[in-house]
Amino acid sequence: MKVMVFVKATPNSEKGLPPAEVMTAMFEKMGAFNDKLAKAGVMKDGDGLKPSKFGKRIQFKAGGKRSVVDGPFAETKELVAGYWVWEVKSVEEAVEWAKQCPDPMPGEESELEIRPFYTPEDFGAAFTPELQKKFNDMRAEFERQKGGA
Repeated sequence: MKVMVFVKATPNSEKGLPPAEVMTAMFEKMGAFNDKLAKAGVMKDGDGLKPSKFGKRIQFKAGGKRSVVDGPFAETKELVAGYWVWEVKSVEEAVEWAKQCPDPMPGEESELEIRPFYTPEDFGAAFTPELQKKFNDMRAEFERQKGGA
């Protein structure tokens, strides 16, 4: 089962990078945790995200219109500061790994959110064999591109 683990943003993470000594300590602890995840075959991807002031949102409106909204965005507790993609046997296993995570936002309350990815089986008959083939071809292309990068 593939899950995405979100590191939720905090008021301080939205301000930008903390002092170097805080960052160094956090990188050391998080690096050790990431190594443990990678060696266990759990971690497939992960990274930190810049504050929302660097982001943009594309809003889709009735009639096909779209608009672009520049950050920063309100409601810090709804924002994401980083993520991992993990391959685990169950959500419960992901929870056990997440409990071992060092505090991602030292000095303030922080939160991780775990969300499973959809699988083709979740869509039933709507995910036709033709759509499944296109999906598989797209995934194969992603893998091919990663191999050449």
